Amino acid sequence: MKGVNSTRLILLQPSSNHKQGGNGVNTSISISVSHHHRIWLIGLLSFITFASLLTLLSTTTARDPSDLPSASSSTAAVASARSASYGKPSPLPAPVFDALVNYAASSNSTGKMREEDLRAVAGVLRRRAPCNLLVFGIGHETPLWRALNHGGRTVFLDENEYYCRPVQNLLFSDCRLAINDLPNQLYDVAWDVILVDGPKGHAPAAPGRMSAIFTAAVMARSRGRGHTDVLVHDHDREAERVCSAEFLCPENLVAATPHLAHFLIRAGPADEFCSNRTSTAGDAIATS
Repeated sequence: MKGVNSTRLILLQPSSNHKQGGNGVNTSISISVSHHHRIWLIGLLSFITFASLLTLLSTTTARDPSDLPSASSSTAAVASARSASYGKPSPLPAPVFDALVNYAASSNSTGKMREEDLRAVAGVLRRRAPCNLLVFGIGHETPLWRALNHGGRTVFLDENEYYCRPVQNLLFSDCRLAINDLPNQLYDVAWDVILVDGPKGHAPAAPGRMSAIFTAAVMARSRGRGHTDVLVHDHDREAERVCSAEFLCPENLVAATPHLAHFLIRAGPADEFCSNRTSTAGDAIATS
């Protein structure tokens, strides 16, 4: 027991001076290492920058001056790009054109145009599109005509004010058959194709297409150079047939189906519509 009681426990504690001294040494070592790394990093970045500049200068010096774009070539490229962007729009691809016509012809919708008439109109648009297309009447084929004239200007006119409202009343005529409340811009366009498929004329209360046929004849003859294809649908009805003969003239008839007439109208005399007309019925209608 005496040996146990005589045992001494000795605790060793570092002095405060030694702690402070150790921290100071560690801090100085870390600062020196960090400063050393910064010097190496700056040197490495400087070397990379110098090597990049040297490579760029050597490449520019070795390049053939003829390969550099000149001012004239740049101008030509810009002009070419502008001409490509402002050039004549391309027509609808033939497979797409044929598919649209076939789908429209095979439709079972009531009130649609007969297949032979639809294909006759599509044949004219195939030759002329993209073109300036004016259509009197809005119906089942309206989206088709617009699609077939892809890239061209297509305008639809109808007597229903909820379909087409006139922008303004500008032009006036003494002739009762003239349509004088159309937007002024329509009279200044050289129309390539005019389709008369309205207004409706199948009932006594319907206005018929006398005004549309007369207006189409005047617009076609007012374009100056070239010709206008005028197509009159429901040409088998008496009013449409008589007005077509009076203002579009039989000598201008180039094709027909039982219900559609195709006239080719060129600029003509300002005092008469038909060159070989034997009656003055047209004058009587215009002045009545």
